[in-house]
Amino acid sequence: MKIVLTAIIFCITINVNSQVQLGLFAGPQATTVHYLINGNKQDNSFKYGINLGAQLKVPFENRLSFVPSIMYNLRGYKVNFNAPSYPPDLLATDNNTSFHTVELGFLLQHDFNTEAAHWFFKIGPSLDFALFGKETYHTPTATVKRNMIFGFGDYGHYLASAIFQVGYEAGNGTFIYGHYNYSLTTMNNFDQGAKIGNRAVGISIGKYLSGKKIVLDTKNKQ
Repeated sequence: MKIVLTAIIFCITINVNSQVQLGLFAGPQATTVHYLINGNKQDNSFKYGINLGAQLKVPFENRLSFVPSIMYNLRGYKVNFNAPSYPPDLLATDNNTSFHTVELGFLLQHDFNTEAAHWFFKIGPSLDFALFGKETYHTPTATVKRNMIFGFGDYGHYLASAIFQVGYEAGNGTFIYGHYNYSLTTMNNFDQGAKIGNRAVGISIGKYLSGKKIVLDTKNKQ
């Protein structure tokens, strides 16, 4: 985390007098999971949620910018088991989860030209913090609805992902993009448990505030 914060401060510092834009965005997303038990993929299906947040666009080299962001996500997945899996329960035959996360993205954006209206793509890592969630699963004798349990031997709070986005920025500061999130880690902290890799795809629409750029000037004034 210290390395990430240092990188952010460095990128801002070298952009003395550069034009930094603050944008807000929101949109729907479909989330699912790559679920492996003993190396065998489990049947799964999508759930629908939302993604919303704020970002900074910090130019530092021609058409290249650093774009840190903070996002709220409603995620989840549905999965059917063909073998025992913990969590949720060794007797569970399926699971339907919904959980809330806060995600920090550290992306690089490449603009295809220097015009006010242009296409772009972004790529980079993110850190996702699962706050809380609920799950519903079936056993041979019962239907269980409960809060998801997070801990060293249960679901993990901390996730790392790779993000890819492609979109368009209009001259008035409005932007739209499609995104794909690929989990680089498993959500399961249980030793030798199933591998739970979250996936998300969605569309977001946003706008840089007032369609104007904010000038960041860190020079000492006499």
